[in-house]
Amino acid sequence: MHSIPFKKYARRFHLWLGLSLGLLLVVICLSGAALVFYVEIDTWLHPELERKQATTDATWDNTLATLNTANPDKSGSWRIEVNDSNRAISARYYNPPETQNEGFAPLMVWVSHDGKTVLRQNYWGHYLVTWLYNLHYTLLLGETGTVIIGYMGLAALILLLSGLLAWWPKQGQWGKSLNFKARSSVVGLLYDWHKVLGLISFIPLFVLIATGVMLALPKETNSTLSQLLEPVQSAKKIVLEQPSSKHKNISIEQALLAARSAIAHHLPAQQSNRNQQPELRLAWIYTPDNTDASSRYFTFRFQTPEDPSTRFPNTFVKVDAQTAAVIDIFSTWDHGTANIIKGWLHALHDGSAGGLVLRVFWLFVGAAVLLLFLLGFIRWRIRTNRKPNPTKPTLINN
Repeated sequence: MHSIPFKKYARRFHLWLGLSLGLLLVVICLSGAALVFYVEIDTWLHPELERKQATTDATWDNTLATLNTANPDKSGSWRIEVNDSNRAISARYYNPPETQNEGFAPLMVWVSHDGKTVLRQNYWGHYLVTWLYNLHYTLLLGETGTVIIGYMGLAALILLLSGLLAWWPKQGQWGKSLNFKARSSVVGLLYDWHKVLGLISFIPLFVLIATGVMLALPKETNSTLSQLLEPVQSAKKIVLEQPSSKHKNISIEQALLAARSAIAHHLPAQQSNRNQQPELRLAWIYTPDNTDASSRYFTFRFQTPEDPSTRFPNTFVKVDAQTAAVIDIFSTWDHGTANIIKGWLHALHDGSAGGLVLRVFWLFVGAAVLLLFLLGFIRWRIRTNRKPNPTKPTLINN
């Protein structure tokens, strides 16, 4: 007897929560769908980055020298992204003085694959795909917007669950509840389409929203995982002692050689042949911060075999920039289930964990949110605009 009013209240809650948050959720989901391919979109908008170079003699030290020459006032750390093609190399300089009042707005620089020519330079948020990223992640409101996004995501999870509860069939009526009913009204047809599309997209939407919430609310995520599983670990902050005398930094190639050797010995031998070197892919190079002697180390970010994230993997090796000594190795995969969950978040959310297939699927899931909102909104408008017959009560079915 109580199941009918419960479903009625669930339906009303789902309706009003959807009307309250629906438009913002559409904006967030559509911008997120576009960002699944944001590197490709940005390259398409700037074809000079796609143009392949004839030379294959590129070195990371050439790239760093070009970055420093083009920006002589930027003596802090550069973050250089490593790609697996001979297209342009991208680099970031965090916290440039030109955008210090804009929150997260690093200087973005693209260098030719030979490391000798700057092809493009701009600030994060000042061009389309990064503006879309800020819209998706912060609603263009900075750190406050990120928190808002996180709690909106929690509300969106409740919206999904309330819709599922509003639909949940009685025992023995599962087959009937999944079918399109013979209806003569547009309202009924809209309900069936909304129901079917919602059920199809429920699990992928739940995964996307849940991972988005955890990325937007890292402190709350760490606290929850620590209480449920074990404490979340992160790389320790390294502060080197002041050098006794000034020495020239070693080359990136020398530091990288030391890092590769150290991480190869650090990883467990998972291959059947223990003499086989583990597969390591270099993803990022962080150069030393020349403004701080205590930060005179390289950081190399590697993707290991168990890591699903191609662009932002979770294994870091720090190498002293003057002695080539490895001073720290941190891999999130060494620290239990809580860290493993966090290691999967970004790769699941952006689709990279499943390659091109999952990225395309996420694109359609993002578009499905727009359809769900339109179907629900149009149905609500038709019902509210329908004038009842004063001589006959109006019964509106689902």
